[in-house]
Amino acid sequence: MSQDGVDLETSLGYLLKEASSALRVAMEEVLRPLGMNVTHYSCLELLAQRPGLSNSELARGAFVTRQSMNVLLQALERDGYVTRPAEAPVGKALPTRLTPRGRRSLEKATVAVRSVEVRMLGGLTETEQAAAFRLLGAMIRALRDDS
Repeated sequence: MSQDGVDLETSLGYLLKEASSALRVAMEEVLRPLGMNVTHYSCLELLAQRPGLSNSELARGAFVTRQSMNVLLQALERDGYVTRPAEAPVGKALPTRLTPRGRRSLEKATVAVRSVEVRMLGGLTETEQAAAFRLLGAMIRALRDDS
């Protein structure tokens, strides 16, 4: 009997998904004690690097829907992690910025997330790490260029 499906043991896509899932679980474990999840952390990190992003831009960067990001932003604003103007300065987008509380929270989360990345790369040499970055980047570019 032949198998028409994908051989999961040799599927690079499946292996990447498994790695992504393992990374997310490990990140959630270190972020939970800080009162965060991966999406919360991603939002704060994006805002630290690109202040003033809109809800839509944050959603794309954190790989969630605009609706999910809107709910998160409302909670982050209520809890004092971010600030948004009452009215859009131009168009409809409300540019979001981190507050000092948001920056302090992000600093703690960044340490936790870095520990996960160090653990993930711990068994690789510097040459292997550089190759992994190069190869993953090339795969991402190939898929984005084709679409």
